[in-house]
Amino acid sequence: MKPIIMPIKFARRLSGSKRSTESNRHLGFTLAFVAGSTNAGAFLAVRQYTSHMTGMVSSMADNVVLGNIDLAFSAFGGIIAFLSGAATTAVMVNLARRRHMHSEFAFPLLLEAILMLCFGLLGTQLSKIEGMFVPVTVMLLCFMMGLQNAVITKLSNAVIRTTHLTGIITDLGIELGKLFYWNRYISEKEPEVLADRDRILVLTILTLSFFGGGVIGALGFKFIGYALTIPLALLLVLLAAVPAIDDLRVYLQRFQEKKPHL
Repeated sequence: MKPIIMPIKFARRLSGSKRSTESNRHLGFTLAFVAGSTNAGAFLAVRQYTSHMTGMVSSMADNVVLGNIDLAFSAFGGIIAFLSGAATTAVMVNLARRRHMHSEFAFPLLLEAILMLCFGLLGTQLSKIEGMFVPVTVMLLCFMMGLQNAVITKLSNAVIRTTHLTGIITDLGIELGKLFYWNRYISEKEPEVLADRDRILVLTILTLSFFGGGVIGALGFKFIGYALTIPLALLLVLLAAVPAIDDLRVYLQRFQEKKPHL
């Protein structure tokens, strides 16, 4: 019984409503891997990275100046899709929180899994539609990344991000600067500069998880194509399924209690 119960408890801690620093980190590492895989696969599919909006905004500005209005609108669509994904997560989380549900953070991950699975199953057919595949794909993937980034941002109170590394590597550089700083003089006016070694470890693992996911994503797309998204979608389902099942069990129990007895 224990070998079955332990994974269920772990999955419940990962995406359930009751949070801890440890569960936030474990979920963050896994989602960073998923984001890295998705981002790398997206680049091979449509020649665009879809997880960071800095590049999107820069691309839109460049193409406006160069007169490439179609490309500028494509970038704008990606930005709106990412924004919409983040907003959708906020709505889903707040609705679930008002209803005291276990799966307030799991539902956006399940939606991401469904969208990713659809893309994996339909990607080959969609790629045959000339002129529509790239902008539609970019918007879909940006929406998914917006969903995911908002989830980890809300549950960790913006401590952890998973879809882009600019802030992570900046924070890592700051902590490394503290680590190598020579505290020659220490006094009340000049307190000792200390690095947060635990944070250095977390930031390093997030970076390596994203990189590892990128390698797996690039290799997977190269050899199996759009089917790469299927195992990624299943991974998201495994992360989010237990809290959703908990809520379903509660709903069925309440339904049975309200059902009139004949």
